[in-house]
Amino acid sequence: MKGKKKVKEPAGMNIPEIFAALAMLEKERGIPQTFMMDKIIQAVTTAYKRDHKDVENVIVDVDEEHQRLKMYVQKNVVAEEDYVDPFNEIPVEEAKTISAKYEIGDVVNIPVDNTEFGRIAAGNGKQVIIQGLREAEHGMIYDEWGSKQHEILTGTVSRIDPRSGNVMLRIGTGAEATDAVLTMNEQVPGEELHEGQMVKVYLVEVRRSTRGPQVMISRTHPGLVKRLFELEVPEIYDGTVEVRSIAREAGNRTKIAVWSEDPNVDAIGACVGPRGQRVNAIVDELRGEKIDIVKYSEDPAEFIAAALAPADVVSVQLADEGKACRVTVPADQLSLAIGKEGQNARLAARLTGYKIDIKAANAE
Repeated sequence: MKGKKKVKEPAGMNIPEIFAALAMLEKERGIPQTFMMDKIIQAVTTAYKRDHKDVENVIVDVDEEHQRLKMYVQKNVVAEEDYVDPFNEIPVEEAKTISAKYEIGDVVNIPVDNTEFGRIAAGNGKQVIIQGLREAEHGMIYDEWGSKQHEILTGTVSRIDPRSGNVMLRIGTGAEATDAVLTMNEQVPGEELHEGQMVKVYLVEVRRSTRGPQVMISRTHPGLVKRLFELEVPEIYDGTVEVRSIAREAGNRTKIAVWSEDPNVDAIGACVGPRGQRVNAIVDELRGEKIDIVKYSEDPAEFIAAALAPADVVSVQLADEGKACRVTVPADQLSLAIGKEGQNARLAARLTGYKIDIKAANAE
């Protein structure tokens, strides 16, 4: 039909770099191409609408076979007399110049200029890919560290911040090596660390954050002592001996309560080891921190008496209500039971979960 000029659709934008990058992300990082492409489409449509605030509907067509992207503005076909919104409507007569099939009520996809779309896609596509790489790296780090949560890690001191006192540890070797920060408040008081020194730390927690996973490591956590006993004492590792509770004041003293269901197993002896070899190895790792190994008991009075070692206990009187007790010790062992600055009594209370009031045998 003469006089009807047909609108030529521009060729699709060829952006093989974006498709290649998405293929690489899927192959090396396990991020599905469809997932990343959806993010790119969302980003470019948002950017286009930001520059064209009156446009309501925008779509992007993905041609994976030819590695092309096309953006279209969708316009509703309306009668000439109803045409009021050039951004979102198209008169039926104009629509028919594109295709004779269009009728009132149809939707026409109007191609966006390739130059403009290319500018938007290039910038936003790159940003999405960079963000995808960052998120993938964060996810891999989180998975790697998360699987080691509540375990002991060995690291090498790579740097010590002279202002904060924080210690940077290099954990692992080669390409899999990574850095973690041992903050000042997670270091053992009085313990001096030096660059190049190998130290064991306890992985307390891995937290997700906007800046990537945060790895919380510690030298003061009671879990470090528990894991060290598991490494040194086979009976704890295989479950023959159980660690029932731990109370620790890092750098000074730890009390650990152990127990075995097997009456033929000496739980304390297993932890001490032949000639004290097992417990001494742990004390060496903790730079001389004293360790009291006590026998756990289901009888609270018996457990409390054991927890106050090395002091002897005359009697333990439990309160009628609540977790509290009064303990009587020989007069000449009162200071031993309480400990320096109250440490022995404090650790015993934390180990047993009881509030302990200690009195001398001859006290009223």
